[in-house]
Amino acid sequence: MAKLKQYKTARRLGARIFSKTQNPKFILTKKTVARKHPSPITEFGIQLLEKQKMRLTYNLNERQFATYVKKATLKKGVNPAEHLYKNLELRLDNVVFRLGFAKTRPLARQMVSHGHIMVNGRRVNIPSFTVGGKDRIEIRPGSRESKLFMNISESLNTHITPAWLSLDPKKMEGNVIGIPKLEMISGDVFSIPAVIGFYSR
Repeated sequence: MAKLKQYKTARRLGARIFSKTQNPKFILTKKTVARKHPSPITEFGIQLLEKQKMRLTYNLNERQFATYVKKATLKKGVNPAEHLYKNLELRLDNVVFRLGFAKTRPLARQMVSHGHIMVNGRRVNIPSFTVGGKDRIEIRPGSRESKLFMNISESLNTHITPAWLSLDPKKMEGNVIGIPKLEMISGDVFSIPAVIGFYSR
């Protein structure tokens, strides 16, 4: 998504959902002409905004995202919101992003698609691939000298991973050591219950 379009989308949704909008200089709100009788946002409108925030955060199209939500709501005996969050976080492209191998999820998806990432010693080029407990994710040795990973060692030394991941900066690899849980959300800008509510209509 083009930089200008990202800015417009972030302002419309009222959230810094793209890496380009994380800059403190980016102004989230824009000046608008005040209305005499502003229309209050409806519950549906709120749910729609939250859905868009979450979908764009994980860089998924509508069909992909709806499929994840459907699977989460049809799963019996589990919290739909918890299940949805776990499944999205355990996508390989998201794990690559969380480990700090890529600065953005779109770039992480590109890395996976181009075969730069390995899982348990085997190359995996499917961004939606689900990693599991004790899986080892690493940058393919033959890719480490490419411009794509230039100076990555330095950035990995200061990168902070979620509690369910471990990172070895020297080996350029990480491991899944736990399960993503809702209480571990940090810095994300969406309401998962509202998203579930949107698709429950």
